[in-house]
Amino acid sequence: MRRVGPVLVVVAAVFLGFAAWSFWQSGSAEGADLAKDRDLVLKTGKEQVAALNSMDVKNVDDGLRRWLNASTGALHDQYKRESAVSRQKILGEGTSAAATVVDAAVTTLDRRAGNAQIIASLEISLTPERGAASVQRKRYEAGLTRTSGGWKIKSLTVIPVGAR
Repeated sequence: MRRVGPVLVVVAAVFLGFAAWSFWQSGSAEGADLAKDRDLVLKTGKEQVAALNSMDVKNVDDGLRRWLNASTGALHDQYKRESAVSRQKILGEGTSAAATVVDAAVTTLDRRAGNAQIIASLEISLTPERGAASVQRKRYEAGLTRTSGGWKIKSLTVIPVGAR
């Protein structure tokens, strides 16, 4: 009977060690999944905000398609509904725009609901058919939602200079 005590202590210690290791692993996996989702939202959001601010006047239909591919919900519906008017306006102005995201961050991420917000600072190079090129700087807040096709932008709001 004397040996039962030390054996129980060893069994209890092994069980406790395994339980602690399992708990630690589950927390690490969840944290890693959150980081992976945040990185994906940031990468996708940056690409899509840039796409929604870029247009090659020589390939307007491709640009409009990129706008539709980057958006969802009411924003997507608006782009689709206004595509003919947008096409004519872009061709009429004759200016190409190439946006580059200078900096961006995920401000909120709700993995369960499939919603996220990012803020992004962009430099947009404008190249008219005639005249001098120029650069605009803009800041945006973009709402993203997870769809069957991945994360898409559902809202895009300009952040005025001096705000936040």
